[in-house]
Amino acid sequence: MTTYLVATDSDELFSLVDAAIGGSATIARVRRGQDVRPAVLELEPGLVVLDLQIGNMGGIATCMDLRLEEGAGRLAPQRVLMLLDRPADAFLAERSGADGWVVKPIDQLQVRRAARAVAGGGEFRDQVPAPA
Repeated sequence: MTTYLVATDSDELFSLVDAAIGGSATIARVRRGQDVRPAVLELEPGLVVLDLQIGNMGGIATCMDLRLEEGAGRLAPQRVLMLLDRPADAFLAERSGADGWVVKPIDQLQVRRAARAVAGGGEFRDQVPAPA
């Protein structure tokens, strides 16, 4: 079974994500952004789910760290889904290299669809404002 890595310090958010995608994959969890890279190296997950707000190294910085390590050849390419606080955060998620995002408050069906799309090699863009 595929492993998905979820990075969040929120027990409530983790429970929602686990309920949404736990049946289709083994779920591993870290509570700090700086723990993501070592966990990725150890677990080789099929998907990394990053909460925007995690400790002192949030989801944006964590995603950028993964992308920089990939670019340097020290890490295999990762599929990254971010959990954003508001639609305006989509700009930062895109710039950090996330493959997809869902805007909180999350709904389990939306997270399940997003996880499937991103883990399958696609993208998922939730609630992105239209360009002016």
